[in-house]
Amino acid sequence: MPRLTEAARGVFVIAPTPFTESGALDLESTDRMTDAYLAAGAAGLTILGIMGEAPKLDAAESLAFVGRVLKRVAGRVPVVVGVSAPGFASMRALARGAMDAGAAGVMIAPAPGLRGDDGVMAYLAGASEAVGDAPWVLQDFPQANAIHISADMVRRLVAADPRLVMLKAEDWPGLDKITALRRLEAEGLMRRIAMMGGNGGLFLPQEIERGTDGIMTGYAVPEMLVRVCDHIWMRPYLEGREGGGARPVRPAPAADPLREPARAWAGGAEIRAGTARHHRLRRGACTGAQADPGDAGGGGLDAGAAGGARCGGACLTIPAGAARCRAAG
Repeated sequence: MPRLTEAARGVFVIAPTPFTESGALDLESTDRMTDAYLAAGAAGLTILGIMGEAPKLDAAESLAFVGRVLKRVAGRVPVVVGVSAPGFASMRALARGAMDAGAAGVMIAPAPGLRGDDGVMAYLAGASEAVGDAPWVLQDFPQANAIHISADMVRRLVAADPRLVMLKAEDWPGLDKITALRRLEAEGLMRRIAMMGGNGGLFLPQEIERGTDGIMTGYAVPEMLVRVCDHIWMRPYLEGREGGGARPVRPAPAADPLREPARAWAGGAEIRAGTARHHRLRRGACTGAQADPGDAGGGGLDAGAAGGARCGGACLTIPAGAARCRAAG
C-alpha cells in the first residue's frame, strides 16, 4: 500500500461515516461512497476526521470502517485515517490497526484545552511518538479546537519529526501562514512538506497561489474541486502557449463567511450530506446541522425538518428518534 509523503498533491476528500437508520455502520453505503469519490478523481481519502464522527465510534467500529474503506480502495489512492484523541492509548491502538490494514498515514489534531505553545508542542510530540512509524498529517483547525499553531511552531515540529509530511491548513484566515511557511522552505529554514487547504474550498484558488498542493475537505461535489485544481495548475501552461500575461486570482470571498465561520461551516456540512443522499451514497434521512466547530465532541446547531434532534459531528444520516443517534448534546 502507498505511504503518504511530502509529494502528495490533489484533492483529498474527507469522507463521512455512513450509518443505517438504526445507527449501525452502513458498510454497503461505505462501498458506494468510496467508489463515487474515486470516480470523482480524488487523489486520496481521509476518514475518521471531524466530518467522519470519529468520537462517536467505538474502537471496533473505527477499525471495521477503516478496513472496509481500505479494502474498497485497494491501494489505488492513499487513505489517511484520523486518530486524534485526548489520550495516547486509544490513538496508539487506532494508528497501529489502521497502518496494519494498509492506511497511508494518520492525521493528528491537538486536543482541546491545551494551554500555551509549550503545552501544544508537548502534546504533539507525545502524539507523534504514539503513532509509531506512521507518516502523519498535522491538522491545524483552530475553529474546532481553539488551538492556534504558529508558523514557527510548524517549523519546529517539522524539524523534530521526519514523519510529519503534511499540513492540513485550516486556520481562518490562514493565507499569510501558508505564505510564511513556504518562505521558510524557500530560505532553507524548513524541510518542504505537503500542504492542503480546507474550509470547504472557500479559499482554494488563493491557497494554491500561496503554495498549497491541493485541498483536503469534505466538499459536496469533489469532482468540481478536482477541475478547479486542474484548471489552476494548467493555467501557466495555457497562458504561456497563448502568449498572455498572468491574470490575478479572484479576490477572497465576501466577508460574511469570515464574520460567521461557524455558521458557514455548519451549512456546508448540511449541503454535503444532502448531496450524498441525493446521489444515493447514503441512506439516512436526518437533516441535522453540523456541530458547532467550537465543540469538538459534537452537539451543535439544532436539526431541521427531522424533528429537532441534535446530531453532533456529521451525524446527518440518522432520523430523529432513531435507536442509536450519535448525538453528544
